[in-house]
Amino acid sequence: MRIILFTGKGGVGKTTVAAATGISLAARGFKTLVMSVDAAHSLADAFDRDVALTDHSHGTPVAVGENLWIQEVDVTEEIGRHWKDISGYITTLLAVTGVEEVLAEELAIFPGMEEVSALLYVNQYAREKAFDALLLDCAPTGESLRFVSLPPTLDWYMKKLFRLERSILKVARPVAKKMTDLPLPPDRYFDNVQSLAQKLEGVDALLKDPKTTTVRLVTNAEKIVIKETQRAFMYFGLYGFTVDAVIVNRLLPDGVLDPFFDKWRKTQSQFLEEARGYFDPVPIFTLPLMDDQVLGTAALTALGRDLWGTRNPADSFRSDPPYRYAKRNGKYVLTLDLPFVDKREVDLAMASGDLVVRIGNVRHHIPVPRMLTGFSPAGAKVEDGRLTVRFTRPEVR
Repeated sequence: MRIILFTGKGGVGKTTVAAATGISLAARGFKTLVMSVDAAHSLADAFDRDVALTDHSHGTPVAVGENLWIQEVDVTEEIGRHWKDISGYITTLLAVTGVEEVLAEELAIFPGMEEVSALLYVNQYAREKAFDALLLDCAPTGESLRFVSLPPTLDWYMKKLFRLERSILKVARPVAKKMTDLPLPPDRYFDNVQSLAQKLEGVDALLKDPKTTTVRLVTNAEKIVIKETQRAFMYFGLYGFTVDAVIVNRLLPDGVLDPFFDKWRKTQSQFLEEARGYFDPVPIFTLPLMDDQVLGTAALTALGRDLWGTRNPADSFRSDPPYRYAKRNGKYVLTLDLPFVDKREVDLAMASGDLVVRIGNVRHHIPVPRMLTGFSPAGAKVEDGRLTVRFTRPEVR
């Protein structure tokens, strides 16, 4: 299954681009699902239809054309499917502390539930080979980064803390019951967590395989938006994702000659040219500003033709992995493709056998091969959009 993530700054048109790409792929014969991972769903609106009217079970795929389905993940539905015991325990805990029942149920929907629910579907569809192409209409950049960071975070928790927490609670439960009136998580709470982890097993490798999964950044030719796109490019690379295209949307068409738009045309031309230099060798695709809102199948079909032409949107336009280990002159090195990174922002450390790379306020654990056990980062160099980390084994005194 080909998986493509569409993300970018809020309001740049990523939902429209994802929907138009879905129509293009379906027309080529690909069995295609466009899934909204954004809590503020607008995918059904892009197709100019109310999904609820065509499907009595919210949050499941709905056919919108030949070979084409859309899905808006509904977290309230997902609680019953995947989070029942976890949400039930949190609701009970909040209710005991004096929170009203209705409010407690609302508060039990904590950040991350929607993203993990979407990941469960991604893994399920991949295992079942349910679709040829899965397009994810992601939330704005910051939330998208949380979405892609969840699998390794959950994996770390399951390997480092989960068993310990469960074992301690088994021993401490009789004593804790005598000391506090607060309910302790039951065994089925831990069973629910373990079940979710098992259902997500393998999804991280699936999403980081550039032959299967790539990210497409949607942007506008404006300074603030391009700057955020640069940061997104860098952070997705840090998390091990391959960006294979940048789509610059809403460029003024050549036919608009009114002097009122002269400054806009100059600004867009400047930042489009800068974008080509910034993201090279990643291809830049462009879309003009349309003369009306892009709404409904006909308008989305036309947009897809303008965007992709004769190209196959399922192709991977870049398949280099964002980071790789190698041995140079007898020294182990890790190279990360991180355009726009400033060495002064980079902080390196080792924790629980992983290399922790921190850039600004974003941090990611990068797995270290077994052969580097006992090694530590000795230094880093930034050159030509790449961060190179050298490893050395501490001298034994």
